[in-house]
Formats: sequence, structure tokens, C-alpha cells
Amino acid sequence: MAGVLQRFEQRLEGAVTSAFARAFRSAVQPVEIAAALQREVDNSAHVLSRDRRLVPNDFTVELSTSDHERLTPFGATLIEELSTLVDDHVREQRYTLAGPVTISFVNAPDLGTGRFRVRSKTNATVTPADAKANVARARLTNVSVEVNGQQHVVPVDGMTIGRGADVDLKIEDPGISRRHAEITVHRNGGDTTVTVVDLGSTNGVVLNGHKVSTGVVADGSEIRLGNTVLIVRVDENR
Repeated sequence: MAGVLQRFEQRLEGAVTSAFARAFRSAVQPVEIAAALQREVDNSAHVLSRDRRLVPNDFTVELSTSDHERLTPFGATLIEELSTLVDDHVREQRYTLAGPVTISFVNAPDLGTGRFRVRSKTNATVTPADAKANVARARLTNVSVEVNGQQHVVPVDGMTIGRGADVDLKIEDPGISRRHAEITVHRNGGDTTVTVVDLGSTNGVVLNGHKVSTGVVADGSEIRLGNTVLIVRVDENR
């Protein structure tokens, strides 16, 4: 761990100006944030198997108003160096990431100068099937699934979800099987019935906190596949 932090400080010294150094003479120091990110990674490691541990890849650093204002002019440089530090630490500890590392700084008025918090989550990379191939059928459904803040329309003939290349929605979550689940849509007049089906996955399908092989979902239902949560959206006006 010390080696990663030392390399971080050396890179930072070569990447910033004297104005940056003056900005950090007091209050929050970059190395403090770096060390906190490493601890967050270690403390959040989730065992996938004997040789694999999944760690967060999306980090939010909450800063006091004064520290946030002081950081803003140098945010891009610092985030780049912190991201490299996390990548180095993950590689040295042989952890597994679900997607690229992202770090953001936000203002937290409840914090005093020199205090900060680090929050993290696992955001898997999500790749939908060829949009052009699905346009015609996608227009016929009023159902979508939200993953990491992005909505993906469910085609009328269903949406397969998994980690493999032959699914409609590919999620790079190591806890998800190659063909993990399918969401189907049945319309009867003005009524819509949405169902999630486990396709024989290793880790199963959890619907609103309960493991199911098949389950009916409604608007706002949460489906957990591996370490990823999908939120079902049903637009009754369509």
C-alpha cells in the first residue's frame, strides 16, 4: 500500500503547479483522500470465489464547502491521479473491477473544513444490443429497465440479460452468468404484465429482496442480478 501512495505523491508533484501546492497547505491533503480510497476498496471487497474479490469502481468524495471550492480548479488533474492510484492498488491486490474507475468530488455543507467522506458503489459496464436492429420492436413496448441511471427499452419479444455476447443487455458484472435472466412483456388490451425469469444462472435472481425462479414485476420493482440492481419502469400512458 505504501508503494502505491508514494507513486501517487510523486506523480502529483510532477503534474501540478505551485498554485496547486499552495492550495493544499492546510485542510484536506490529496494523500489523505488517496489513503481513504484505498481503505474503501479494501473494506468493500466482496468475495466472488476463492481467488476473486469484487471491489467498487465508482467513488464519491464528499468535501466541506471550503475544501470543495479550493479543489475545483484542480479537480481533473487530481481525479486522474486518484483513478490511477485505485487502478494500481486493485492490480497489486489482485482485486476484480466490474467497470472503469470513476471518481467525483461533491460539496457536503454538513462537513467542516478538513473533513471528508468517501462513498462507493459497484457500477458494471452495460452494453445494449444493436439499437438499430431493435428500433421497430422497441417502439411497441412501454417497459424499460434502468441500470446505473440509464434506461433500456424492453423489446416486445423480451430482453435477455447476462454477461455473454449473445444477450440483449450485456452487463460486465462478474456475479452475472453469461445468460442470466429474461424479462418478458405481455399486453392484454390496456393491461401490461411484466415477468422476470431465471435462465439457470449461478447466483440466481432476487426480486424485491426475494430469490425467485419466475416473478411478476411492476413499475419500480428492483431486480438484483449478481451485484447489479435493475429497476423496472412501466409507462402506463403508452
